[in-house]
Amino acid sequence: MTGTSKFISVTNARRPLWVGIDVGGTSIKLGIVDDLGRALAETAIPTESDRSPHEALPRIRTALDDIAAPIQITDDDFAAVGMGIPGPLDIRRGNILNPGNLPGWHNFPMQEYLTRLFGKMVRINNDANAAAFGEYWVGSGKDCNSIVLFTLGTGIGSGVIIDNQLIEGEHSTAAEFGHTIINYHDNARRCSCGAIGHLEAYSSAKSVINRANEALSRGATSSVRERMDRGETLTPKLLYEEASEGDLFSTDIILETARYMGIGVVNAIYTIDPTAVILGGGMTFGGNTSVLGRRFLDTVRNEVRRRIFSSLADHTVIDFADLGGNAGFVGAAGIARKELADAT
Repeated sequence: MTGTSKFISVTNARRPLWVGIDVGGTSIKLGIVDDLGRALAETAIPTESDRSPHEALPRIRTALDDIAAPIQITDDDFAAVGMGIPGPLDIRRGNILNPGNLPGWHNFPMQEYLTRLFGKMVRINNDANAAAFGEYWVGSGKDCNSIVLFTLGTGIGSGVIIDNQLIEGEHSTAAEFGHTIINYHDNARRCSCGAIGHLEAYSSAKSVINRANEALSRGATSSVRERMDRGETLTPKLLYEEASEGDLFSTDIILETARYMGIGVVNAIYTIDPTAVILGGGMTFGGNTSVLGRRFLDTVRNEVRRRIFSSLADHTVIDFADLGGNAGFVGAAGIARKELADAT
């Protein structure tokens, strides 16, 4: 098993049980959760994204068996299976379309094949939607009527839940706040999708690295340069480490990212008016557990307050996510749980 999660025992689990699968460009994480969203077991396998999902599906099946057998769980214990996958998708038909970081997985009827594989009801959804549902169900948003979740990583994902309803949109692309425009000028930064001026072009991990490299090439002074000269790769993690040691350049890059994120959060609040906006993903700079993470969050909050109605600023919660790397598979399981309940 991977990670440091604390699992509940089978005897303490609330039945029925659910399977959640979280597909990423590098790894596929899957877990078993009970009816209260608590993990009994989890594991991860390589995605091998350049290969066909026909090859991945048997490995997913085997990985589930490997974590279920030691705790004496069989397929009879599972009510349904959920999967979160990077978009774009056709959620209603259960098809993967053409996700950029899964080149071997284009135009694949994933829901149909998973149903055959598990013999259970299966629901697929966007990976950020799944993470959002996980936080809404049992994470930072569990006491909220509505949330917007941003996942900060290689890209900027997002998901919206309103009154227990996941907002998917007519074409399965609702809540793509990472592709809202924060700079309309012709010289705006180019997003990974190819368009210019999007939030993702300014606040994703790729943007953090690009902005840092550009500033260093202009002669900026930073301890980051010394580590790069020793052969280390510039990453948000490296910037976080140097900022934590007092490097002003790294700190400025990170807090500038927070200001850009603040603009994206403003757009989301004015569109949805949620109870809470939650920031998760792999690039939260330590989150609430670190001084820098708390500075990052405070900078987002201050940018929002500077640009939004005071009535909204005073009553909209902005905080970090709780579930960490488990949000995707927990939320995918939760979506399947809700869909099964709605169908009966």
